[in-house]
Amino acid sequence: MKNLMFATALVLGATGSTAAMAAEKYTLDPSHSQVVFNYEHLGFSTTYGVFSGFDGEIMFDQEDPAASSVSVSMPVMSMFTGWEQRKDHFMSGDFFGAQEGDMITFTSTGIEVTGEDTALITGDLTMNDVTKSVVLDAKLNQMGDHPQEGKPWAGFDATTTLVRSDFNLGAFAPYVSDEVQVMISIEAMKAE
Repeated sequence: MKNLMFATALVLGATGSTAAMAAEKYTLDPSHSQVVFNYEHLGFSTTYGVFSGFDGEIMFDQEDPAASSVSVSMPVMSMFTGWEQRKDHFMSGDFFGAQEGDMITFTSTGIEVTGEDTALITGDLTMNDVTKSVVLDAKLNQMGDHPQEGKPWAGFDATTTLVRSDFNLGAFAPYVSDEVQVMISIEAMKAE
């Protein structure tokens, strides 16, 4: 029972009602959703970057959480590194060769509940014109009515490790680590 409740909450659609209903749409709160990544630089430091202000939606089927879906998209050029020259290098041909409008997308393909407030979310990540299956290790933070917005709201954190060369982004590996640690924190609101 706890697993079913978590699956319901994890995909951000539980409303407290157990009545039969169709899938409900939730949208990400772009002001409180971010993807933070880090990698080792020549063994001397850990370097960080952030994506924020991105779009996404969850279609939640309360009767069958496994039939729910999550999709997120973020502009490549919205990356923030804290140093303009580093961002410019990431956007160059050494890495993304990014142009305005290039997107990173994630579309879920399955959810496996692993505990009372944890689950594995599998999905297709498309980055740099390459699509690979990735697994997010997710934890439900909280569900309930937003105290200021007065409507259903939910949030969770997730982590994964990507191998950047899998996405044709492997310049300077292994000196700059090929593995990139990814930390995600999002909030979502029930759509009007």
